[in-house]
Amino acid sequence: MLSRRSVLALSAVSLASCATGPSMNEYPPIVFVHGNGDNASIWQTTIWRFESNGWPRDRLHAINLPYPLARDDDTKAQPGRTSTAEHMAFLKAEVEKVLAATGAQKVVLMGNSRGGNAIRNYIRNGGGDRTVSHAILGGVPNHGIWAVPLPPLSDNSEFAGHGAFLRGLNQPVNAAGDEVAGPVKWQTVRSDGNDKYAQPDGLWIGQRGKDTGVTVASPELKGAMNVVLPRLDHRETSFSPAAFGAAFRFITGRDPATRDVVPHGRPVLSGRVTGLGLSSTDPASGSYANNLPLPGAKLEIFAIDANTGERQGGPAHSQTIGADGQWGPFAAAPDTRYEFVLSAPGYATTHIYRSPFPRSSSVVNMRPERVPAADRNAPSLAIMNRPRGYFDPLRDRMAFDGLSPPPGAVNGAGVSASRIKPTGLPRVLVAEFNGEKVVGRSWPLADGHVTVLELTY
Repeated sequence: MLSRRSVLALSAVSLASCATGPSMNEYPPIVFVHGNGDNASIWQTTIWRFESNGWPRDRLHAINLPYPLARDDDTKAQPGRTSTAEHMAFLKAEVEKVLAATGAQKVVLMGNSRGGNAIRNYIRNGGGDRTVSHAILGGVPNHGIWAVPLPPLSDNSEFAGHGAFLRGLNQPVNAAGDEVAGPVKWQTVRSDGNDKYAQPDGLWIGQRGKDTGVTVASPELKGAMNVVLPRLDHRETSFSPAAFGAAFRFITGRDPATRDVVPHGRPVLSGRVTGLGLSSTDPASGSYANNLPLPGAKLEIFAIDANTGERQGGPAHSQTIGADGQWGPFAAAPDTRYEFVLSAPGYATTHIYRSPFPRSSSVVNMRPERVPAADRNAPSLAIMNRPRGYFDPLRDRMAFDGLSPPPGAVNGAGVSASRIKPTGLPRVLVAEFNGEKVVGRSWPLADGHVTVLELTY
């Protein structure tokens, strides 16, 4: 059996030897497919990195699946959830739109986690073998998050490696026993052991101490170029600089000029405002994520002081969201920090603070918060959120309001948000993670306000 070092070395050699694929002059369209519960904005930094290496903005398309959560049982309808068949149909329609808009013959598909399930299903069962040149799968549970019966988890879940959906996708396609084959070129990207959904123990799926039947290598596919990137977590297998570098090289056959996000001009921002579906008519009963428009919501944007989070004058932008959920465009000032304020009936007034925007983006998607019943008596509520990765005190340098590690962060990369309840008068709050620093303010929860400090990197 190969050692971890050998696996990493072989992955690096295989990756470097990939010299096939379209030339940089062709710039094939890339369609980005988000994971379970996510939306198009998750690909913002990846899009910026492709742009920083010359990829035309109009050839980078990130989809928004209206109901991004998978069904518990893929064979049974469930409100606010999509089946594997519905997911595939949506992706197929999006690919056809991109082909029509660009005039290209084929697209590159790049998916994270559940997004890879839809990509594989489309290529195998939906005609994608004729419209896709490259498929790049980051952190995709190709052999399941669990592969043995683990009640109450359903054997019919699309994430069950022993279930009908994944068994069908993993059927050999040739005499060599490959699980994927041409004409599509395939790449998988996995962690060397830090992916919460590729673990032999069921800790992260509520089955602590139970054997899941999968291994850290379960995202690999026979017949694909299987890349191992050390220390990355489940989301970073798609959204980190290293994952970008692997994808760029796989598509073009050469290294990118840079893995950094290169600032460019005066950023123009836009995106979508979406809401949360209710599991019942009572807002306290729980919510589920969706990517449906939230018409009637109000968005205000304020420039803020970089050190204190205090507003510097009145709104720089104000807008009531229409039926399509779109907001913007807003011409932001380079290097300026902003406070995004969302208000809508049934939601807390949500104050979102982020790092400055180095480039334009059309996927600055936002969603207001609902306050859980357990938090409603707190003086204030603040959330530190890292959409494109997780917190790991064994790996990362981080602090939230001076607390290090942030409350809720546990060893092992499995938590992406931290919540605190600051006391006293409204004051400055700081979130720090591996060199990124987000500055904001606390707001009184009694008046229905919540603070979100959202990390970009």
